[in-house]
Amino acid sequence: MCICVNCHYVDRCTTYHAVEHQHQQLHLTETPDFEAVEPTINVNIRTQGETIEMEWDVVGCQSFESEMGKWAKLRPGELVPT
Repeated sequence: MCICVNCHYVDRCTTYHAVEHQHQQLHLTETPDFEAVEPTINVNIRTQGETIEMEWDVVGCQSFESEMGKWAKLRPGELVPT
């Protein structure tokens, strides 16, 4: 699971913006202005026949500042990305 969903900076972060792009999801902001320090991203690759799926998850970041439920507050009623 991406730690970004519980990070204070999720709606401003260029790294999370890139993860949203990779998942073809709507962006929380079109103009992120926060650069994360040393984010660590796991990329899981799965194949089903001819289809290749990639899942990107930020699993570590020196800039991480916990704010539980931050993503859910920004997108009330939507399923939190896992």
